[in-house]
Amino acid sequence: MILGILKEPASENRVSVTPDTAAAFLKLGIAEILLEKGAGTRAGLTDEAYTQQGVKLVSEDEVLQKANIVTRIHPLEAEQTKKLTAGQLVIGQFNPMTNKEVVQPLNAAKATAFSLDMLPRTTRAQAMDVLSSMATVAGYKAILTAATHLPSFFPMFMTAAGTIKPAKVLIIGAGVAGLQAIATAKRLGAVVEAFDVRAAAREEVLSLGAKFVEVEGAQESAAAGGYAIQQSEEYLKKQAEAVHKHAQQADVIICTAQIPGRKAPVIIQKDTVDVMKPGAVIVDLAASSGGNCAVTQDGKTIYHNGVCVIGDSNLPSSLPKDASAMFSKNILNFLKLFFEKGQYKLNLEDDIVAASCIAHEGEVVSERLKSVLQA
Repeated sequence: MILGILKEPASENRVSVTPDTAAAFLKLGIAEILLEKGAGTRAGLTDEAYTQQGVKLVSEDEVLQKANIVTRIHPLEAEQTKKLTAGQLVIGQFNPMTNKEVVQPLNAAKATAFSLDMLPRTTRAQAMDVLSSMATVAGYKAILTAATHLPSFFPMFMTAAGTIKPAKVLIIGAGVAGLQAIATAKRLGAVVEAFDVRAAAREEVLSLGAKFVEVEGAQESAAAGGYAIQQSEEYLKKQAEAVHKHAQQADVIICTAQIPGRKAPVIIQKDTVDVMKPGAVIVDLAASSGGNCAVTQDGKTIYHNGVCVIGDSNLPSSLPKDASAMFSKNILNFLKLFFEKGQYKLNLEDDIVAASCIAHEGEVVSERLKSVLQA
């Protein structure tokens, strides 16, 4: 089996496989690794770093023609997909629940494609969970981004000129990104509180030293696999009132709440932003799926009534070296499911393999994706 690594779009600094994990791929049973020249450059990973690990530098066409397994973080371009051959494996983070248009071309090419954002949220799948690893990066960088835009300090300072109060940070959504944001904000000395519809998040928030903003009446579902679900109108009204109250006191708000396959819930309304402190900062990590803030514009930093609103769903790209290393290990751990004693075998009976398979012999295998496409 030959593994091929494609270059990402111009807007992306990460790369799907790093030199550090190349040796591990070869031990797994991969016979040869091909890298599109310059694929790791924007992540600070030179072509030489790859060749020192036995990776061969080739063109994009050679990767697509020779590789049995092709890796790329973002979906392949239309012309690249047309060059795939039947049975060729493609692995990445394609977000097919919202980017439904990526599915049909892969099936038309008779490729076998796996989108690692579709993995079940189980203990066994944790080591290959790209959503969790990239959310860790995003939560950390969201706080640093907010700190660079905030016109005041994060920690409390006792100075000869008087006491400077610590910043107040509100985290919307206490998943992996939210918890990392809490931990980072606390390390910077801020006073932190967090909101989440899931009762299970309360203990995690408190364990990090933050205050949990609780709104009674939230609905949860075991079938959601640990994700938040759509809430009732009554609950949404209570939620809006609670967030409105706490947002007025916040210097920084980090928005991380998303529902797979659906538009992100709007939790911070325009009238809430209108009454926030001038100079306050909102970083919305859900921008690409509509945003948790009503005034968010994806990929843009705007000022609304003196409040800085940053819409950025691709913060992992701003820390490309470590983010790439994490992503690469996720792919390595995923591919371990395909190799036993150096021999390759595709087992669609495996729950992790089946859940993440968005194309195989012209059909969608993932039941979760099927239900979305048929809706």
